[in-house]
Amino acid sequence: MLMAQPLLAALKTDASIHLTVMAAQWVAPVLQYMSEVDAVIPTQLMHGALQVRARWQFARLLRGKFDVCYVLPNSLKSALIPWLAGIPLRVGYLGEMRWGLLNRWLPNPVKAVRAPMVTHYAALAYIGRRNLGGAAQLSTSTHTAALMQPTLSVSAAEKIESAQRFAIEGHRPILALCPGAEFGPAKRWPIAYFLALAQQVHAHRADVEIIALGSAKDRAIAAELGPLVRNLCGDTSLSEAIALLARADAAVCNDSGLMHVRAALNRPQVAIFGSSDPRHTPPLSTQAITIWQQLACSPCYARVCPLGHLRCLYDITPARVLPLVLAMLPIATE
Repeated sequence: MLMAQPLLAALKTDASIHLTVMAAQWVAPVLQYMSEVDAVIPTQLMHGALQVRARWQFARLLRGKFDVCYVLPNSLKSALIPWLAGIPLRVGYLGEMRWGLLNRWLPNPVKAVRAPMVTHYAALAYIGRRNLGGAAQLSTSTHTAALMQPTLSVSAAEKIESAQRFAIEGHRPILALCPGAEFGPAKRWPIAYFLALAQQVHAHRADVEIIALGSAKDRAIAAELGPLVRNLCGDTSLSEAIALLARADAAVCNDSGLMHVRAALNRPQVAIFGSSDPRHTPPLSTQAITIWQQLACSPCYARVCPLGHLRCLYDITPARVLPLVLAMLPIATE
């Protein structure tokens, strides 16, 4: 969703466009922080399930209401709803057997050539330029906007409210740790390293409040961080996690959704990459420091290290990350 935001920005450079985004219910809260989005349609459609009846019902709700649809996933089923809804212009990458379902498309790039995902999505803005059904023509000046970094905006009031809700003291510096990664252990910095980092930060800066953020699936992992770290994994909504990441002074994240949230907030972080490739899905922020070993075996994109050593992560020591985190924290006051 965050990698698609520059596409939304490119489309919205024409103020006459009304932009509605249909998204899975669990990720839809991210959209409230994107100024380009006028309306959101949350869905409970499941990944990997065809759900023809549910898609037909959604299509009936959309019929006659839209001029153009940009289909971002590559699957056949993702292109069904706009086709069933009779949306005149349906734009996307060709994907799996989508001839006819899409009527304006780009060929999928060769997998070996992985362009940054933001530019992959943003390129779709330029093949949907023709006027249709009252939709305004996109200007080529959107090229610059399409390459901008993803941006989320959280108000000061939301930051304060979320901190207060979880009894986080407003005067203390905050370090956020995001130890999870949905894809698998080959993208997770060892939890023992997160623990060692927390202990070392505390030894240098006892005034820092350290919190762990993530989903309920990350709760057990974060519990290993001990009493120095407040384990909020699974306790926050996505909106609350975003607000707390906006409030935190520093963050250490695996290559995960929360890493991209932190980057879109343009707040300082250390982003740690293992089996994935920061050239494809980097944290797009000048405030982010990316650590990637770039071993001969990486990126392998595996869930579990196929060689069994996981050196791409184990070779990134807490001692290497510590000075970066300390530099991000505000100067201690007596």
